[in-house]
Formats: sequence, structure tokens, C-alpha cells
Amino acid sequence: MKSIAVIGAGTMGNGIAHTFAQFDFQVHLIDIQQAYLDKGLATISRNLERMVSKQTITDADMSRTLKNITTFTDLEKGVKNVGLVVEAATENVELKLNIFRDLDKFCGPDTILASNTSSISITQIAAVTSRPEKVIGMHFMNPVPIMKLVEIIKGYSTSKETFQTVETLSKSLNKTPVEVNDYPGFVANRILMPMINEAIETLYNGVAGVNEIDTVMKLGMAHPMGPLALADFIGLDVCLSILKVMYDGFKNPKYAPCPLLVNMVMAGKLGSKSGEGFYDYSENRKAEVVSSQFSK
Repeated sequence: MKSIAVIGAGTMGNGIAHTFAQFDFQVHLIDIQQAYLDKGLATISRNLERMVSKQTITDADMSRTLKNITTFTDLEKGVKNVGLVVEAATENVELKLNIFRDLDKFCGPDTILASNTSSISITQIAAVTSRPEKVIGMHFMNPVPIMKLVEIIKGYSTSKETFQTVETLSKSLNKTPVEVNDYPGFVANRILMPMINEAIETLYNGVAGVNEIDTVMKLGMAHPMGPLALADFIGLDVCLSILKVMYDGFKNPKYAPCPLLVNMVMAGKLGSKSGEGFYDYSENRKAEVVSSQFSK
């Protein structure tokens, strides 16, 4: 399995492509527009340049990694003759189901189909294919080239052979795979998202401000990043989507998204990718947004 395809050239997709290519896999990076692919490749190049400057890789390593990536806007051509497809599209159920329907048609019968979904049921995704035993979750952490964890999620029908193959593959990327069963949010987000949501509730209820909440968690709990800054980094729309999946899956009010989070997403304040979330990222600044915007 030396050729793999990655669907989606966004934050997670380009990170996954970067990681596989750095370990000498031939990577087919696929997206619907060449502009998205070009942006993804530019991000990979910048991240590799940063690694060269830190002397963690050489110029030759960077050149080889980039040569290992080929871009495609045609899904059928992009997934031809690969042993593994990793889907890293937007966290939207219908979009992912449609992609997997197409993958089932276009991929060879032995190709493993993996999703980088952070919360959506692997069993549900697998059910739209004729090969549910070869469908699995491969949830990388952001930033992918740096973070060691990969949650490997087994759907109801995922075979032992598929799991073992993906587990071995993850280790070959110098990652630490962790076996997880298929329930909403898996492990990482089932624990992380309620914490982020509670931090937003704490702000919403006026207990403390943005900087104060993040400082308490950084200095008091030794978190490398405060929960509100982390939410901005992940994307507030992504946080909201994950919470909705867990709320729908468990019907437990503790997973209900805070009204402030809902309003911010509706207003287009999605975090660092939109230029504003709990912090202001305009002109490369990271200043607290006016607190009056967070009142009830």
C-alpha cells in the first residue's frame, strides 16, 4: 500500500497528505477545484519550510515530499489504483455519504475506505457501500504532521484485517493509533467538546472574560491552549457540528450547544479561518474581541 488518496485539501486534508508523502507514500490529493489544491500545496510547502528551518528535515526531504504529491480534481481518476482512501471533506453527513457512494463505485474491491470524521458514525458511512468490512475511521489530530494520535474507529462491520492494516499503517507514519468503538464523538471529541462548550457557557453567563477563562485553563490545568482559543483554532462551525452530532446521537442535554456558539456561527464568526471568533485575527493580531458581543 504505497499509493493512497486524500479527499479534501483543507486544513486536515493537506496535513494528512503532507504526512503520508513525508513517509514516501505516493499521495493523490483530491479536491473539487484546482484553487483549493493550490492553496493546500502552498500550506504544505510553508509547513515543510518551517521544518527545514528548525532542522527537523533537510531540503532534500522537503523536495522529495512535494514530489510524492499529485493533485486531482477528478475523483474517479484520483482514486484509481490506490490501496487506501482517506476522506477529509467538510464535517457534513450527506456530503460524506455521497463521497463514499462514489468511492465504492470507483475504487477497486480491495481498497480500504477511511474517513477522518471527528464525530460522524462510521457504521452509517459504511452502510452506503458494498464493502462495510473495509470502511474505517482514521481520525487524525490537528496539526497532523506534529500530533501523534490517530483514533482508529471500527464500524459495526469493520473487519479485523482492515483494522490491523490501518493500525500498522498508522505506526509506519510514526503515529500512535488508539482503537475506538463507533459512538458519537468517539473519545477525543466526546471529552473535548463538552469542555469547550462549558467554557463558552462560562463566558455566556458572564463568569469571566475570554482571556481570563483561557488563562485559568492554561495555568491552572496545564493546557497548552485555552479552550476558547482552541475552539477558534478548530473552527466554531466544526465545534457546533460535532456537538450537534453528539446531541442527536445521545439525546442528552449536556451536549446541547451553547446559544452563544450558535449565534457566532450564524454570524460567520468561525474563528481564525474567518478572521474573528473569540479572538480577533485581523492583520495577524490575536486580541480579545469586545466583550459586549458575548453578553446574553
